Amino acid sequence: MLIPTITIDGPVASGKGTVARAVAHALGFHLLDSGAIYRAFAFSCRQKSIDILNYKDLADEAKVLSLEFVGENVLLNGTDATADIRSETVGMLASKLSAISDVRAGLLERQRAFACEPGLVADGRDMGTVVFPDATLKIYLTATADVRGSRRFGQLSDASHADAATSKLDDVIAQIRSRDQQDKSRAIAPLKPAKEAIVIDNARQTKQETIDSILALWSIQTRSS
Repeated sequence: MLIPTITIDGPVASGKGTVARAVAHALGFHLLDSGAIYRAFAFSCRQKSIDILNYKDLADEAKVLSLEFVGENVLLNGTDATADIRSETVGMLASKLSAISDVRAGLLERQRAFACEPGLVADGRDMGTVVFPDATLKIYLTATADVRGSRRFGQLSDASHADAATSKLDDVIAQIRSRDQQDKSRAIAPLKPAKEAIVIDNARQTKQETIDSILALWSIQTRSS
C-alpha cells in the first residue's frame, strides 16, 4: 500500500523547508527534512574529522548516525545541533558528501522509513526523483539566485551561528550560485525537477501563497484519484 506522499524539491533557500512544514501541519502528515539529515551527517563527519575521500568511513558513519528530530530541533548523538548544521560551511560539505553514492545509499532507507500513515511531506533535492519516485504529488520550488540569496542573508542575520556575523549579501548570493552548480552537476541524483513535478517559481509569492497553492493542488489530486 502506497502512503500518500507529497515531495517538495528545490535549490537552497527556495523556501521548501518552511513550506513543507506548513503543508504537513495543515494536512496532519509526517514531515521529512532530508536536508537536515545530510547536514547532520556532514556536521558529524566534520566533528569526527572523517576524510571525505575515505568512502568506507563515510559509509560506516551513515549507517551508525545517531539522529533524532524533536519538533524543529535536530539532536545529534543526543545533543541539540540545530543551529550548528545550518551554517554555510556545513551546507557546502553536505552538498559534497551527498554526491557520494555510498553515502546516499546509507541514508536512503532512513529517509524512506519516514513514509507512514496518514501521509508524508518530504522536502529536499531528490525526493521526487529518487527517494519517493511514486509520490502522489511532486512539487519543485524555485526562484532566482538573487532572490534566494536575499532570503538566506535574512535568515543568517536572524541566526545565532557563526556565519551571521561575517556574512555579506554578495557573498551569500555567490555561495548560493556555487551550491546550485554543485548540486545540479553531481553525477549521483543531481538537483532537477522530477518528470511529473509541478514547478512553482515563488519569487513573487508570499510564503502563505505558496502553501495555499500546494494545498489546492493536493485537493485536486486527491479528488481526481
